[in-house]
Amino acid sequence: MTDPTPAQLIDQRIADLGDWRGETLARLRALIKEADPQVVEEWKWRGVPTWYHAGGILCTGETYKAVVKTTFAKGASLADPKGLFNSSLEGNVRRAIDFREGEAIDAEAFKALVREAVAAVGMKGRK
Repeated sequence: MTDPTPAQLIDQRIADLGDWRGETLARLRALIKEADPQVVEEWKWRGVPTWYHAGGILCTGETYKAVVKTTFAKGASLADPKGLFNSSLEGNVRRAIDFREGEAIDAEAFKALVREAVAAVGMKGRK
């Protein structure tokens, strides 16, 4: 028997949540894939969906009781003209977005952040 793939583990997490958090995580995952069709999904740190591009981490999708948190690894260096970042604002590197039940997701602004993260990963290799 083979181990489940990261994609299968993420599918299972979404199904196991069975509430607004699963729906939100599924929506964010779809937006990440739309913004970066080459994204690679991983399952890290004992159960955190994580998305990579060209070997560099873009963001994670953590689920808690009251929020679904998307943490961007290089968030402090990304342009965020719509002001989506609302968590982990004090750090020098990461930034996060906490999504709460019933909150609308600004799909275009979120995808723009993902594309910014992809560009930041790409710049790392050119320095």
